[in-house]
Amino acid sequence: MTLAALSALAATAVFTAPADATVFEQGISVQPYGHISRDGEVTLSGTYHCSNPSPMGAKLQIAAAVVQDGTRLGFGGGEADCDGEEHVWQATGSLKFTPGVQPGPALAEVQLNEIHFSGLMPRSIDTVAEDRQEIELIDHG
Repeated sequence: MTLAALSALAATAVFTAPADATVFEQGISVQPYGHISRDGEVTLSGTYHCSNPSPMGAKLQIAAAVVQDGTRLGFGGGEADCDGEEHVWQATGSLKFTPGVQPGPALAEVQLNEIHFSGLMPRSIDTVAEDRQEIELIDHG
């Protein structure tokens, strides 16, 4: 098999993986609880592991969201350090424009996204790992 055929096969494997799969040993998880601070911020945390992203200048970033009673609060968790080791992540989002999120049961969604760039602009985003689970939001106010 030629190098071009192997590259095409590898690219096909990445793009056809189901959304809830992990690709190339990437993984992410969210803790079964989140925190709401007295100043109106929601914090989620968990762990992730990843290997180096594709060689074409891609970056891996963490995205998080809380869904509760029809309200969705999405926020970023920063850039991932992809050295094959397990790392702790934490992400905080403001309730300033999303006051519908309260202490109690909620759905947490976290993703490890590979962002491919064309110059300075994102060209495509591929989810390489994700976790969704029911959590408890705890009030620390």
